[in-house]
Amino acid sequence: MQTIAPRSRATPRTAGTPRVRPGVPRVWRLLLVLLAASCAFLAGAGPASAHAALTGSDPKQGAVVPSAPAEVKLTFSEKVAMSDGSVRVLDPSGKRADAGKTADLGSNTYGVKLRPGLPDGTFTVAYQVVSADSHPVSGAYTFSIGAPSDTKVALPDQEAGGGLVGVLYDITRYFSYAGYILLVGGAAFVLGCWPRGAGVRPLQRLVTSGWVTLTAATLLLLLLRAPYTGSGRLADVFDLAELGDVLNTKTGAALVSRLLLLAAAALFIAVLFGAYVKREGPENADEKKDLTFGLAIGGTVVAIGIAATWAMAEHASTGIQAGIAMPVDVLHLLAVSTWLGGLAALGLALFRTPSLEASAVRRFSTVAFISVVVLAATGTYQSWRQVGSWSALTGTSYGQLLLVKIGLVVVLVGVASISRRWTGRIAAEAGGLAPEAAAAVVVEQRGKQSSKKPQKKALTVPSSGGEDAEADGGAGRGAENGKAGGAASAAGDGKSAGKDAARSAQLARQQAAMDSARDKRIRDADPRRSGLRRSVLTETGIAVVLLAVTTILTTTEPGRTEEEAANATSAAAAQRSGPLNVTVPFDTGGTDGKGTVQLDLDPGRSGSNTLHLYVKRPNGSAFDVPEVKVSFTLKSKDLGPLPVAPDHIATGHWSANGVQIPMAGNWKIAVTVRTSDIDQITVQKNAQIG
Repeated sequence: MQTIAPRSRATPRTAGTPRVRPGVPRVWRLLLVLLAASCAFLAGAGPASAHAALTGSDPKQGAVVPSAPAEVKLTFSEKVAMSDGSVRVLDPSGKRADAGKTADLGSNTYGVKLRPGLPDGTFTVAYQVVSADSHPVSGAYTFSIGAPSDTKVALPDQEAGGGLVGVLYDITRYFSYAGYILLVGGAAFVLGCWPRGAGVRPLQRLVTSGWVTLTAATLLLLLLRAPYTGSGRLADVFDLAELGDVLNTKTGAALVSRLLLLAAAALFIAVLFGAYVKREGPENADEKKDLTFGLAIGGTVVAIGIAATWAMAEHASTGIQAGIAMPVDVLHLLAVSTWLGGLAALGLALFRTPSLEASAVRRFSTVAFISVVVLAATGTYQSWRQVGSWSALTGTSYGQLLLVKIGLVVVLVGVASISRRWTGRIAAEAGGLAPEAAAAVVVEQRGKQSSKKPQKKALTVPSSGGEDAEADGGAGRGAENGKAGGAASAAGDGKSAGKDAARSAQLARQQAAMDSARDKRIRDADPRRSGLRRSVLTETGIAVVLLAVTTILTTTEPGRTEEEAANATSAAAAQRSGPLNVTVPFDTGGTDGKGTVQLDLDPGRSGSNTLHLYVKRPNGSAFDVPEVKVSFTLKSKDLGPLPVAPDHIATGHWSANGVQIPMAGNWKIAVTVRTSDIDQITVQKNAQIG
């Protein structure tokens, strides 16, 4: 019987491209689950909150005007982008009553002219615009000319930015951020922390995947933009006319700029993983140093440029201190990418390569610490700018999401501190060896010890013809006790050559399996490396969820603007819903049957009110009529008539307390006046209450 002893190597592999284990590590399946959960979180988040609110209009909501106005004016809480057709005025039959062309009247007010000769009835004003930070805003309200009437107008239930298109748009935004983080953070890790990692296939695939993801997401955002801010129909993705309109917007220009910068990023990747890798060796040290400097400068410029495409089109470009907020936003995004993208690269190196140097881990620890400091400073400024008050921090959706994000960042920093402790232990490794090198020495020593054990425990390979052949690196050994020599002389030269080829292939497969197992033992032999792997994996999982929350934050109305819009809307509502004063003339037809009734309803809102009626003669003197009655009807909600029998207080004065108005709306007020036993009339007036 002949045996094969495992080949032992005295030193670990430290040069060239590190050997990687084939297949995806099982632990990374957890990250895929977290990614899927984040996408589901985005899908269930609903349409993006409006970032601009309608704070005023002329005619006002629910108003009844005696004649048709020349134009309809809308006032928003911030500047919006609108095109012809963004504001539609529809008559009671559902036909267009506007001229179609909108005008910017200044002070965040926009107007659309109305056609002449409009009939009386209820008109619907529907608007769909884009706020200054790129998010769609839509809504509708009604007013009446002459008197309210039925309307056949049916508005779509779906909000702008909602539906399937809205879900796809939000998910694509998530992947665009993820792609940027992997591209910038992975490249920064390779160039600044582990230059030899430029030749590692898993890291090459990581950075390249980030570029592909960001490029594909940018193209998809460009195609989805028109239906996202317009019709909401997925089929409009292929409408070239709509796409042309998108290219003329601020967001469209930002997306196109991003694509151009990604073309430059592709050149950066090609040089980093091509010419840069080939400059190995001391003879190319000066040339590689110059190339490193050029890549660092060029890569930084491209990374800043791509980050600026977000800053110039979203939250940072609107509101207070936009000139400061945009560069701060760019710096914030760079810090996030350097930290989280480098974290992903470090985790991949820890799980897929056996030869990550301790110096690379130390460098990344320093870079991550600086990134967290920058992240905290820029995040504090952004939080103050976007929230503005403690009440907005706890009372708005943006503030609540921001608290969730802060909590996740705190947990992430806590886990990162554990990683830093593992990094410190790696740096303090005896002899200055990285944990992989130390583990390799242990594995080699074990290999040497196993090679000295009796041959009966070595791997046995049967040969054809019932005889055993032993190979040691492809070379045959001498015959043992004369048996091997006899067997060799009996075999033909042709068969011997075929056996040697098959034996060499089998030995190569065995050697590859042993190398793979050895690399795995090196990766798993050191507890410091295992501890760092676990903490980095935990950090990466939290980062996946953190990115989902951040993406939702970018589509949520900032707390400061939400409160400002709410205050402006409340002020406008207070002006509309103050004490109601209505004067209606009457004529019962009899002798001394003419006069006016002045109706005062205080506070003129839903709930309990106090009613006062003053009946006067045409000359203004008090008119003491026998009886006055009032009723309220809200036809749109089938409420009423709600009768009110006021008490006679004084000459020409009637009053009633506790008059209940169930809800706000355009109410029909009917006043019945009796001037004699047989002379009586009921007059009506429409008024907005509440």
